[in-house]
Amino acid sequence: MTAPRIEQPADLATVRDSYDRVADNYVEMNLGDITTHPWLHATIDAFATAVRDLDRPVLDVGCGPGSVTAYLATKHGLDVSGVDLSARMIEHARRLHPGQCFTVASATELDLEHSSYGGILGWWSLFNLPRHVLPSVLKSFARALVPGGHLIVATHMGDGEIERTEAYGDVPVSWTTHLWRPEQLTTLLTAAGLDPVAELRLPKTVAGVGGLVVVAQRPDQRGEGGARTAPGAPRAGVDLDDNAGLRGLMDAEPDR
Repeated sequence: MTAPRIEQPADLATVRDSYDRVADNYVEMNLGDITTHPWLHATIDAFATAVRDLDRPVLDVGCGPGSVTAYLATKHGLDVSGVDLSARMIEHARRLHPGQCFTVASATELDLEHSSYGGILGWWSLFNLPRHVLPSVLKSFARALVPGGHLIVATHMGDGEIERTEAYGDVPVSWTTHLWRPEQLTTLLTAAGLDPVAELRLPKTVAGVGGLVVVAQRPDQRGEGGARTAPGAPRAGVDLDDNAGLRGLMDAEPDR
């Protein structure tokens, strides 16, 4: 079973061209390296631990030059592949990480089979999607996860939009960064059929706004390993934002 077709954003070609233009600088500046950001690094490690025992492949949607994709494969031994709308980004990914599988595709162009992945990443890669398109993308991810599978989404936090005209060394671009409040994103994830299980808030990103990471799980259904969490019941996992030991220390600056 495959997901229904998703509406293609009107600015898809423009956004694709913009990322093609910045790809060389992005790689030259070594952006996207999570090992330089301790809290993002820890979050990716926790995600890998959560999906490892499911023994299913992992998909990195919006993988850029493949840094996180390769990290999950080499550090954690996951069967992981990457997709990105930018052909130039994928050229770099294939050159830098020849042992991994990378494909050119937008998050709205994927044809994901039902219950086929143990984990999916939207790691600083979904904020260009229009607000009316993101819910359909999240639903397609939820359908593609096996019961117990996890989705991790990292995005810029706030209200409204930022119109970008340059990025990564003053390269001309044309894209919209849609900002999301934590409660808005968790509402969309819940509507997609996922249970949010962890949250990390960052005070500032390179966009000059806060950053947000949310992990959500496709709940087990009865007969598939357990019972679904009842509405209002405590959820499995750790709410990073409620951990006093983390609050005030999250100073990493993600790069997309």
